[in-house]
Amino acid sequence: MSNSLTTERALANSLKDLMVTRSINKITVKEVTDKCGITRRTFYNHFNDIYELLGWLYEHEIIEDIEQHCNLKEWKIAASMILNYTIENKEICLNTFNSLGRDFLEKFIYNTLFNALKLVIEDITSDICIDENVKYENTRFYTLAIVGEFVLWLRNGLKEEVESILSRIERMMNNTLYYNLIMGNRKA
Repeated sequence: MSNSLTTERALANSLKDLMVTRSINKITVKEVTDKCGITRRTFYNHFNDIYELLGWLYEHEIIEDIEQHCNLKEWKIAASMILNYTIENKEICLNTFNSLGRDFLEKFIYNTLFNALKLVIEDITSDICIDENVKYENTRFYTLAIVGEFVLWLRNGLKEEVESILSRIERMMNNTLYYNLIMGNRKA
C-alpha cells in the first residue's frame, strides 16, 4: 500500500471514529489529524476539507467493491452491498444524513447509483440498438426512484429490513425497465 493511501486511510478512520459520537459539522480538521497523529499540512496535501475526506471514505469503502456487480444478473448484490454498508456504519451514515452533509450524501448516493444503473442498462441493451437519450432518461428516472427509497429509509432511521427494500425495488423494476427502454426507443 502506498504512503499516500496509508495516510488517506488513517485520516478516514479517524473521521469515522469521531463521527460515531459527533456530528460531522462539529468535527474539525485538527481533531481528525490529532487523532491519527498526522499534521494539518499533510491533511491539506490530500484533501481540501472534511467533506472531501468523507467522500473519499465512502468511495473507497463502497464503490470499489460494487462495480463488479453492476450488471443485470448481479445488480441486487451491488444494491445489497450499499444497504448493508449503511447498516454496518449506521451512526456515520445517519450522522451525515442528519447534518450539513446531507446534500453531499444524497449527491454521492445519486452518482453512485446512477453509474451502477447505467452499467446495468448497458448490459440489458448490449444486443439491442437503443437511443442514448432513452438509456439516459431511464437511468435518471430509476436512479431518482431508488435514491428516494434510500432517503426515506435514512429518514426513518434504517428500520426497514434490507431484503424488504431490495424486494420492492426489484418489483418496481422487474420488466418495466426493459419495457421502458424498448417502448421509449420506438418513440425516440
